[in-house]
Amino acid sequence: MRGALYKGVSMNYKTLIVKVENGIAFITINRPDALNALNPDVLSELTDVFNWVNDSDEVKIAILTGAGRAFVAGADIVQISKLTAAEGRELTIVGQKVCNLIEQIDKMVICAINGFALGGGCELAMACDIRIASDKAKFGQPEVNLGIIPGFGGTQRLPRLVGVGMAKYLIATGEAISAEEACKIGLVEKVVPADDLLSEVTKLAEVIMSKGPIAVKMSKRCINIGMKMDVTNGIAYEAEATMSTYSSEDRMEGMNAFIEKRTANFKNK
Repeated sequence: MRGALYKGVSMNYKTLIVKVENGIAFITINRPDALNALNPDVLSELTDVFNWVNDSDEVKIAILTGAGRAFVAGADIVQISKLTAAEGRELTIVGQKVCNLIEQIDKMVICAINGFALGGGCELAMACDIRIASDKAKFGQPEVNLGIIPGFGGTQRLPRLVGVGMAKYLIATGEAISAEEACKIGLVEKVVPADDLLSEVTKLAEVIMSKGPIAVKMSKRCINIGMKMDVTNGIAYEAEATMSTYSSEDRMEGMNAFIEKRTANFKNK
C-alpha cells in the first residue's frame, strides 16, 4: 500500500525510496543487496507509485534510478526458477503492465541508469521516455542464458530503439554492452560521469519543467501513439493534438513571452 505523502517528504514503501522535491519525484528501487532485482513486491510498488505520479498535482516529472551499484540487474532468478509455465506467463504480464504504465503516463519519466541494467532492468529503462546512463552502467538482455526470452517488452521496444538487426544480435547472444556502446546504438540518449548522474538528470528535468507543460504532455502522447500508426495517420493525430495546444493558456503565455523577450511563466496545469 502507498504510504502517506507530505509535501516534499518521502513516501513509505518496502522496496522503493520516493521523495518529491520542486516538482520532481525521485523514485529509487532499493534492493541493493539483490542488485535491485525485480520481484512481485517491486513490480506492485512501481505500479502504485507511477499511478500516483500521473495523478499528482505536486509532481511534474519523475526520475527513476537504483540504489547501490545496479539500476536493476534483472528479475529475481531464485524466485522465477520455481515458477510454473502459467505462473511465468502471469509474472510476464505483470511486468509488461508496469512498463506500459511508465511509457503511457502523461508525465515525462527520465531513467537515471546508475549501474547494471540487465534483463528486466533494461526493459524497465526502455519504457522510460529518456535514458541517461552513468559511464559505469552496463546493458543487456541475457535471458537466453536462462532458456527464456525478454518478457517485459524487450522483444518489442529494443528493435524500435536500436533497429531490428542489433536487437536480434543482443537478444540472441545475451551480450552485455557498455554505456558508451549503448549510446552509440541509440539505447540511451547520453552518458555522464557516475558522480554527476543525478545532478545532470535533475538539470534535465528542470529544463523540461520550464517548457509548456501541455505541449510536453501532448508531444509525448503524439510520439507514443504515432509510433503505432503509419505516418499518414500519425500526422493526422498530430494535427488534432496541435489544436489542443493552440487553445491553451500556455500557448498565449509562451508566444507573448517570446514577443516580449521574457521568460515564459507557464501555469503548469
